[in-house]
This record gives sequence, C-alpha cells and structure tokens, in this order.
Amino acid sequence: MKGNKAAELLKTTFRSLQYRNFRLFWCGQCISVAGTWIQRTAQTWLVYSVTNSPLLVGLVGVAQFLPMLFLSLFAGAAADRFPKQKLLVLTQSLFMAQAAAMTLLTATGLIRYWHILLLSFLFGLTQTLDMPARQAFFIDLVGPENVTNAISLNSTIVNLARIVGPALAGLMMAKLGTAACFGINAVSYLPVIMGILMIRVHETARPARSANMLPEIADGLRYIRRNRTLVANVLIMAAVCTFAYNVSVIVPVFAREVLGMGVSGYTGLLSAEGVGAFSAALLMAYRSKDGVKKPLLLLSGAGTAATQIATVFSHQFASSALLFVFIGFFNLIFLNTANSIYQVSSSNEYRGRVMSVYSFLNMGSTPIGNFLAGAVMEKAGGDSGFVFCGCMALTLLAAIAAAQRREISRWFRREN
Repeated sequence: MKGNKAAELLKTTFRSLQYRNFRLFWCGQCISVAGTWIQRTAQTWLVYSVTNSPLLVGLVGVAQFLPMLFLSLFAGAAADRFPKQKLLVLTQSLFMAQAAAMTLLTATGLIRYWHILLLSFLFGLTQTLDMPARQAFFIDLVGPENVTNAISLNSTIVNLARIVGPALAGLMMAKLGTAACFGINAVSYLPVIMGILMIRVHETARPARSANMLPEIADGLRYIRRNRTLVANVLIMAAVCTFAYNVSVIVPVFAREVLGMGVSGYTGLLSAEGVGAFSAALLMAYRSKDGVKKPLLLLSGAGTAATQIATVFSHQFASSALLFVFIGFFNLIFLNTANSIYQVSSSNEYRGRVMSVYSFLNMGSTPIGNFLAGAVMEKAGGDSGFVFCGCMALTLLAAIAAAQRREISRWFRREN
C-alpha cells in the first residue's frame, strides 16, 4: 500500500518527464544550471574580494540586468516572431562564449573589474533574449495542462544547483582557483545545446511583417492591461522583484560584516537558500495537479519580505542559515506562481510578449534594487541591506493589495 502511494506521488510530481522533449531539455539543464551557479558564486566573491566595495558588487548586477530593463519587451516580440528552439541554441552558445572569455582572462591574470562589468553586460544581453523564449517554450514541450508542473520541475534543478553550485564553487576556489569555476561553466553548456538540438517540436513562428517591433510590443502591453489578473500579477512582481530579490548583492557583505565569515559563510548561506527553494519546487511540482493557487503570490511575497526583515535579529551563522532556507522557500513559490499565472492567463499569440514582461520584472528591475541595496550597505553597513529591501517590499505590497483589493479578493474567494 505504501509502495503504491509512493509510486503515485512520484508519478504526479514528475509527470512532465513522460514527454521526450521535456526530458531532453530538463537533463541538459541539470548540468548547465549547476555550472551557471558555480560561475555566479565565484564571480561575486571575486569582485568583492578585489574591490571590498558593496557598491561595486551591486554595479556588476546593474551591468548584468540593465539590458533586461530596456530590451525585455523587444525580446518578447522576437520570441513571438521566430522559432524559439533556434533562439535557445543561439543564446546557449553565446552564454558558453562569455564563460570561456571569463576563464581565459582569469587564468592568464589579465582580469580587471571593467572586464567583469563588460562581460556581465554581454551576459545580460543574451539572457534578455533567452528568458522569454525559454519560458514560452515550456508549453510547446508539455502542453498547457502540464505547464505548471514543467515550470516547477525546471525550478527543482535550478534550486538543486543553488545548493550544490555554491558549495562546489567554494571548494574549487580554494583548491583550483576562480578560473576553474568559469571553465566548468563554459563546458556545461554543451549538454544543453545538444539536448535542444535533439528536441522535435512543430513551432509556427509568427512571420516578421516589418522591422519595427514597437506596434507588436504596444499590442502586447494592451493585451496585459485588459486582463485584471495579469495587471495584479505585474504590480506584485514589480514590488517584490525590485526590492526582495537582491540576495546575490547582499549575501557576501552580510557574511563578512555581520557574521564575520569568509567564503565558507557566503557559499553556506547561498546553499541554505537553495535548500529552501528546492523543497518548495518539489512541493509546487506535486501541488500543480490542483492548478494555479493565485493567493500564494501575495502570501509568498510577504513571507519573503518579512523573513528578510528578521535577519536584523540574526548574528550567528546557524540562525541566519535557517532564515535563508525560508527566504529560498518563499522566493521559489512566489516566482513559480507568478510564472504560472502568466502562462495560463495568456494566449499562444501573445505568450512570448507576456513572458517578456515576466522577464522584465523578474530580472529587469534588478539593476534598481542592486544599486539601492549596494548604496544602502555602503553607507549603513552590511546588516542594513535585507532590512531596507524587506521593508520596502512589504510596504509596496500593502499598497498594491489595497489598490487591487477587488481582484485579489476574487483570488481568495475562488480558493475557498
């Protein structure tokens, strides 16, 4: 009896893996995403170690996510015009080239702060095109009935990599040096490129009628504005992603200045966040059979903000790590719920443009948050970053809940 229940649980949780195309995509991501987290961890620590400036660490985030701020909507229009599979092969190849450049510069001792800024900007340009195409591709792989499960399963590997990646990066930096972290990431893109090339989907790309994408972008924004669910989703995401998603900038400063720890404390906190996010991803994958639970968007956003504020009372690694587990848990639920709302509330014709707004809010708002978090910590110390960001996010969420009370009340009534 217990065996049957366990088998049913696994079948429900991992049901999107029954599709060959999704298995190819997912398996490639298992390797590639771990490499990405190894590089991200090593790069942030390298910048902070060289500059000793929270503001300069924040500016690297600004450089990476600035393209998302200005070009996300154009990338969404491109995802609706051109075959997403070909776009993804292009973006993964460009990611690999960026990692190879970081490897070469670091291994030869030529790396400078401005190199990291420039390569981060180029990474951001590629990511801007990659995200809407990737997010809109899920529905082609598994169909609309399983898209929430596919998103959650993809999140499991992303967040498992957040656990393993920082820990591996810490070991590699200590034993092999930072260049090895970048080199591993460059090689890790090969399996995902091969997997995407083996996928067989029948995409019907929208023909490019003119070089001017602005009318299509405007049409996509009007489409979102007419949908009250999408409008509320946009506003809540804007508040939380701008202020509560600056962990990568705050953590190295928090680890050194508040906990008095070095790279082990930094990578340990990132891994703790990954544990929480991985747990939430598995829970969301299982619960996806019940459809999208919209109230989770507001509740998980508030949970993230409140937990960040609670770090003001934590000056020991163990208690801080526990808080980071909850931060990762709430963050994952928030992003998966927001992503699923966009997916199921938009039509195929507009999905690329709708998902570009998700990309814009998820990462395009990061330059603002990274700069503010870095500036606040530069003036007020490492313990101020999370408190400032959490308070701002919670205040804005309260204002949005009041302004959108009719739509949000409808979300909660439907869950009862």
